[in-house]
Amino acid sequence: MTNETAFDGPKPRTLPTSVRGLLVLALLYMFLTGVNLLGGGFKTLGNDLVDGLFQGVSNPVAGLFVGLLATVLVQSSSVSTSVIVGLVASGVVSTSDAVPMIMGANLGTTVTNTLASLGHVRRDAEFRRAFAAATVHDFFNIMAVVVFLPLELATGYLSSSAAWITERVVGSGGSDFKSPLKAAVKMPANWVKDLLASLGAHGDLKGGLMIAVGLVFIFVALAFITKNMRLLVADRVEAAINKALGAGSGVVAMALGLIITVAVQSSSITTAVMVPLAASGVLTLGNIYPVTLGANVGTTVTALLAALATGSPAAVTVAVVHTLFNISGIVVFYPLPALRRIPLRLAESLAALATERRAVAVAYTLIMFVVIPLTGVLVLR
Repeated sequence: MTNETAFDGPKPRTLPTSVRGLLVLALLYMFLTGVNLLGGGFKTLGNDLVDGLFQGVSNPVAGLFVGLLATVLVQSSSVSTSVIVGLVASGVVSTSDAVPMIMGANLGTTVTNTLASLGHVRRDAEFRRAFAAATVHDFFNIMAVVVFLPLELATGYLSSSAAWITERVVGSGGSDFKSPLKAAVKMPANWVKDLLASLGAHGDLKGGLMIAVGLVFIFVALAFITKNMRLLVADRVEAAINKALGAGSGVVAMALGLIITVAVQSSSITTAVMVPLAASGVLTLGNIYPVTLGANVGTTVTALLAALATGSPAAVTVAVVHTLFNISGIVVFYPLPALRRIPLRLAESLAALATERRAVAVAYTLIMFVVIPLTGVLVLR
């Protein structure tokens, strides 16, 4: 007994809920400051360097792959969409070029679920259920891209609808609107700029350092927001999921996915929670499916906040495009049973094949999230 106590050591202290909530608000402030610095840094660098850096992204398919690959690399669509918003706010990327990038980021975020499902690879029944739960998200997003990317290119449906909404919410035109969020983060952003200037950084060097600091702020803030929000709601998440999904209502499940994702600021967490629940047989694939759709919508809140922090109507338009894209996918594919079942059947078929040949799961993950987007970026840029 004495030995066990000695080896156990002191238990780690946990922060009170109120303190953790204040920490999340501080981290959110840090995130918005990072977005502000990112946009300012690209403006400082100048158009020539920036145009060379993003040369070829005017190709919509290349833009799709850039967004997908960037999200896979950083393992967060919140980070990649926030960066895209910053680029649009700084004038580096146009709204039309940003739309495919946003779609790619939306698709790339599903890699986390697929990787999580591979943890069950040694147990056939568990792996089959887990892999199906992970890839149903992939197939729905692929279907949405296949339908709405050509529709956007042909009609401008998403960008024009988003511009209409933006005009009525924050105004239109080339000038910035008076965003309270932008005003709130201006002071710490100026502190960073002044510090860099005092250290002798000017011109392109200052712009590059502002981008670097902005990215650090975004990565660190989102990582710790996610961690702390997960701790705040972890005890409630599984109980809420089981209770809501037990009712068998797709709308309730979507709302639950949306709320949890907004709370934890990560669709990856929401959908990754589904994987072990599916593997254990606690939840069915049909019940998990609408949760992932709600998570798709919930994750767009981060980009909306980032856009408001920039004070740029164009950036807000791109963020609204992200929301409209996910809502449109739900409206088109979910109400009709025949369309709703397509991702379910594809996921179940792929999971059955992957259970028979484990190499299929690994090959699918590599080809879908690395080989195809990387090849597309290299060839089309």
